Amino acid sequence: MIVALDGTVLVVAQPSMRRDLGASVAQVQWTSTAYLLTVAAFLVVAGRLGDRYGHSRLAITGVLGFAAASAGIALAPGVGWVIALRAAQGFFGALLQPATLALLRLAYPPDRLATPVAVRTSAIGVAAAAGPLLGGLLVAHLGWRAVFVVNVPLALAIAALILAVRVPEPERTGAGRPPLGSAALLVAAVAALVHALAGVPAYGWTAPPTLLGLGGAAGLGVLLVRWERRGAHPLVPAAVARSMPVMASMALLLTASGALSGALFTATFLLQDVRGLGAYDTALRLLPLTAVMVAGAPLAGFAQRRFGARRIALAGTGLVALGIAGLCTEALTGAGGAVLGAGFAAVMVTATGTVVGDAPPGYAGVIGGLKQTATNVGPAFGIALAAGAGAGAEAGAGATPALLALAALAAVGLLPASLLPGRPRGAAAGDLVGEDAGQRGERAPAAHGPADGERR
Repeated sequence: MIVALDGTVLVVAQPSMRRDLGASVAQVQWTSTAYLLTVAAFLVVAGRLGDRYGHSRLAITGVLGFAAASAGIALAPGVGWVIALRAAQGFFGALLQPATLALLRLAYPPDRLATPVAVRTSAIGVAAAAGPLLGGLLVAHLGWRAVFVVNVPLALAIAALILAVRVPEPERTGAGRPPLGSAALLVAAVAALVHALAGVPAYGWTAPPTLLGLGGAAGLGVLLVRWERRGAHPLVPAAVARSMPVMASMALLLTASGALSGALFTATFLLQDVRGLGAYDTALRLLPLTAVMVAGAPLAGFAQRRFGARRIALAGTGLVALGIAGLCTEALTGAGGAVLGAGFAAVMVTATGTVVGDAPPGYAGVIGGLKQTATNVGPAFGIALAAGAGAGAEAGAGATPALLALAALAAVGLLPASLLPGRPRGAAAGDLVGEDAGQRGERAPAAHGPADGERR
């Protein structure tokens, strides 16, 4: 929740920050890009560290480091310091995010995960909705630095809660040395990918910087797969890499989060540059989407328990595609946003519940890291797709092509959604919600099962 709040508040604060620090547009953009690069690159590594050293310990480190970086940004004398500290903030945010999912997996059995996952989704939605409103008030009355000061007491309160609530830690996995080679390759590959996607709005898809970045990311990805196959202690255990529910959920989260972020990017340009609304009024126009997402998350959790992840994910993915297409018509903007919010809530709850529920306790962190990576890379891809299709063009001429392209991206998610577990049929306590033993195929090892040295 604190990470979502920080990201949405910053968008409102950036113009004031630029004026106060005398920064260029490119430098201000890097206050967001530096964070995105770091958090996306280190999520899986952070999850693996949590599996090895304890998720509560990683969560405490992450939230306190996030608070310290926020305090440093509030005191920063120049934009260079802000960019560097935003990168540090991203690193500590990466430690925090997989740990929260892993702690949910440890605190709740798989057949009861839907409700806490829905509450988590609702909390993120509330933070995302409150961010622009809170940011506008803080910037207007106290200045942009107050946006980062707010993080400090919130982070300290979260740290106190983590210390107060004791969650049993699983038996630590990975007795051998940490997979440093795999970690370095993964960090480099994800950073190259996100950097290339972040540059698409400025350069386009066919420009040399974009092609070089995408090519570099692909090459590093190939090296990573080969390294993982040959390594004695892979970063992503074989049982996780071969899990169909996990991989399908990752693909679904990537397409859905990309489609949503791209649609919000397009709608923001349309509302501000074409219809002349301010940032605050734009945030108010987008509130119905967030309100439906917050209210729909608990309903999606209930529906998942009753009908299974596959049906709810298929319905949610269809609603996301229809909602984005509905944004093309001015008269349907409100309805389209509500449909989009309902669909995204269904997708997030079912896919996240599937990912976390399928994780053996010993590997909950690395799976949480993979999930968060998908939901961080997805928005970068969605915004790049929207920009490449014409979002932000003068007079809003590119809005409709961009929204149709994003609706098509959401529709691609129907394929991985169809691969999620079906309707629950009395699954055992140790099984994933909605799966029987036959559906799961190869069962994941228990927390004390095969060592990470299992070769693929």
